[in-house]
Amino acid sequence: MKTQSTAIGLLLNWRLHLIVIVVSALSELIGIQSIPVANAKLLFLPLFYAFILCLFVNPNITKFSGKIINKKNASIAAPIIVIGILPFIAKFGTLIGPALPKIAESGSAMVLQELGNLGTMLIAMPIAVLVFKMGREAIGATYSIAREPNIALVSDRYGLKSHEGIGVMGVYVMGTMFGTIYFAMLAGFLATTGWFDPRALAMACGVGSGSMTAACSGTLATAFPSMKNEILAFAGASNLLTNATGLYVAIFIALPFSEWFYKKLSGEKKATSAMTKGAN
Repeated sequence: MKTQSTAIGLLLNWRLHLIVIVVSALSELIGIQSIPVANAKLLFLPLFYAFILCLFVNPNITKFSGKIINKKNASIAAPIIVIGILPFIAKFGTLIGPALPKIAESGSAMVLQELGNLGTMLIAMPIAVLVFKMGREAIGATYSIAREPNIALVSDRYGLKSHEGIGVMGVYVMGTMFGTIYFAMLAGFLATTGWFDPRALAMACGVGSGSMTAACSGTLATAFPSMKNEILAFAGASNLLTNATGLYVAIFIALPFSEWFYKKLSGEKKATSAMTKGAN
């Protein structure tokens, strides 16, 4: 009972809510800005400014912010994010139904988009192993987007204190801190290039993370206001499908493939064989 009362007290802390209101107001006042990059534009949405401003009032990052809000009160902000995203996720659900015929027309693209996660591994794994000389941490870091189900899988298979566990937790922390803003900026940039169909970009937004999907699809909806409902529907359907099938793809395809790919890149198997022969 005492713990519950403490949690409620932290949740109702007026300083925390005042900071959120002030930061949100300032971010909206700045509005959408853009920087030309070649033939495209890098879009900066209010979400980006809110992220930067909140860094300055985070007691874990800046010392002076401790006078405004302490670490204990700031820690309650993380679970509130989930609550804040729920209405947006609910909106996804209301848009998916009317858009089912268009989603069905996308055919195999919607189903096969889940395999796109393997494509990122083909790029990230060689860089991790050959450029940054990472060990087996590269397996945990590159086999998935490193959200909660992926952490659970690595924990069960290797343990979180293993090299693979360190890798997946490292990406999880970085994704939590910078993933949302990265997805928003990348979506904004790609939207202005004209390289991809907006619906394809919307499907790419559904990575299995509610906050990242919301940031990515929200940016696309801003860039293509006439296709707003269609973009949100495709992103929501893709995210739902990723949540439903992503763990199975990770278990049976992504993780085994990352093990094999790592051994090929690092020569781990050859090194082990050489050591065995030397011992004999």
